[in-house]
Amino acid sequence: MKKIVLSFLKYLILPFALLYGFIVFLRNKLYDWNVISSIEFNVPVICVGNITVGGTGKSPHIEYLIDLLAPFYKVATLSRGYRRHTTGFIIAHENTNAREIGDEPFQFKSKYPQITVAVAEERMTAIPLLLQNRPETEIVLLDDAFQHRTVRAGLNILLTDYDRLYTRDYIMPFGLLRENKSGAKRAEIIIVSKCPLDMSLEEKKAIATEIQPLPQQQLYFSGIRYKNIYPLSSIVPTINADTQVVLVTGIANAAPLIKHLQNDFADVFHLEFKDHHYYTYDDLKEIQEAFSNMPTTNKILVTTEKDASRLMLLQDKILEYQLPFFAQAIGVEILFDEDAQFNTEIRNFVYGYIPPILEEVSEIEV
Repeated sequence: MKKIVLSFLKYLILPFALLYGFIVFLRNKLYDWNVISSIEFNVPVICVGNITVGGTGKSPHIEYLIDLLAPFYKVATLSRGYRRHTTGFIIAHENTNAREIGDEPFQFKSKYPQITVAVAEERMTAIPLLLQNRPETEIVLLDDAFQHRTVRAGLNILLTDYDRLYTRDYIMPFGLLRENKSGAKRAEIIIVSKCPLDMSLEEKKAIATEIQPLPQQQLYFSGIRYKNIYPLSSIVPTINADTQVVLVTGIANAAPLIKHLQNDFADVFHLEFKDHHYYTYDDLKEIQEAFSNMPTTNKILVTTEKDASRLMLLQDKILEYQLPFFAQAIGVEILFDEDAQFNTEIRNFVYGYIPPILEEVSEIEV
């Protein structure tokens, strides 16, 4: 009965999906026909985004680019600052917290204090402000701005989730697409993200056939590589194969992380909150009670790096409750030994604006 009702509701909202799709299609065509103009900048701007609602792994891919470029260039990230408690243009400083700039930008600033991290609702006006306030900036990484066509990025990287390819989805609200599938044509690079690390060559070819990238587009496949967990406070108990875990998450999809932790620990109990949730003292009390009720003394709390930026806003209570929180570090791996090709493509784009420097050339040659 439930399936019948859901099926009926889907078809009931189909006209709204068609109307929304037409409006977005018309908007994009106005940009394509230059009826509405986009602004370009004289610095390399790389946009990492998607055309679907929900997580496709944008943050770890932004961090991949930071790792690649920040050793050689003055890098800045510009995000909307989703669910932050402020408005307008803000550049992060050493005392900035997640409430001010959002969890993902705070994560960038925490892990890469040497870069400039800025947030703003309007990218078109934010980039000039960023360059005015940080004139040394050489590269701007736009986080989740594929639909924000007021800015014409020099390089567009489109992510699509392995488990939810845009080619198999539908326009909102009938599906999860923010715009028509044809919007993918604007990307210079398409990355199928969150792939199994042992993905077969046959499956790669099948997905490539399904996506059918244009001749000028490059298609890559990436997977999430889980790294070590690290403590978030001075409370660091001994960890072994018998340790049990309370996993605390406020992300779109925790299933891959749960599976990973189940391979490393004796048992995993999941406390799930909504995506980008800002934790309260009541939430922390719930977490503390769940942790206390676990029938073992060999136990820890694990969360994502994104969640850690919001949980640490309650650091005083975390210390008071003596909660041994750890964060799970992750990274992106370009599959099929195509990382060198991908890195070269990114560098070559930058070289179009900035000549290569000797240190970087030497590293590439080595």
